[in-house]
Amino acid sequence: MTLHSNTSAAQCKRLLSALRNAGSLGISTLEARKTLDILHPGGRIKNLRERRYEIVTVWSLEHTNEGKHRVARYILIAEPF
Repeated sequence: MTLHSNTSAAQCKRLLSALRNAGSLGISTLEARKTLDILHPGGRIKNLRERRYEIVTVWSLEHTNEGKHRVARYILIAEPF
């Protein structure tokens, strides 16, 4: 079991690292919740955009055990200078 901080700053740091590693594949809301322990990825994306990270949102349909869902996938395009 890995323990880590769940402050918004710590979540932004985890999400930013994952976005950098994912490249053009990006990170979906479901992936961020499951693998990064970020329950509200959209809020953290908003925080990063406020810090001038350029992040695009691409919508897709993803399947879960409960059915098909419209899910945001976030892709890091550019970082602030």
